[in-house]
Amino acid sequence: MSHVMRSVCVYCGSRDGRAAHYAKSADETGAMLATNGWRLVYGAGDVGLMGRVANAVQKAGGATFGVIPTHLFDREVGKRDLDTFIITETMHERKKVMFMNADAVVVLPGGAGSLDEFFEVLTWRQLGLHAKPIYLLNIDGFWDPLVALLDHVVDQGFAGDDILAYVTTVPDVTSLETALRAALS
Repeated sequence: MSHVMRSVCVYCGSRDGRAAHYAKSADETGAMLATNGWRLVYGAGDVGLMGRVANAVQKAGGATFGVIPTHLFDREVGKRDLDTFIITETMHERKKVMFMNADAVVVLPGGAGSLDEFFEVLTWRQLGLHAKPIYLLNIDGFWDPLVALLDHVVDQGFAGDDILAYVTTVPDVTSLETALRAALS
């Protein structure tokens, strides 16, 4: 029986952010994915945290699968030296291809794009369209306001408690690795 490689979709910023520990965590996440033999699925950019994750995966000998829409190729500096490199026409196609090629989703610090990607996969999970685990890498509490917002949405009756169970918040890359090992084994 052949071994099936597991893949982890990582959503994160196309910038490094202000604090150095965001970049450090992106580097650690990439190395951790490669060490565990998990393929990185991501937005194919070579800038910000996403470039850091991909470069760390490659440096550690891991596999990469990148998807970028034509309109972001220059802006996000499309990283052509990936194992798999796909160019799509739209953002919707990009997100679909990324998600369909992953077994789990991890969200590192990021901006509006990362939030868009997170809420899309969370909504799909809420609607029963998938059962893939979703993790927020909550470096130094970066995602605390988001977690509070989700609690508020539930408290105000706009979602059931089950939505909170669809997201696992982890404080560091070591905890993320433990959670992914449990989910992907």
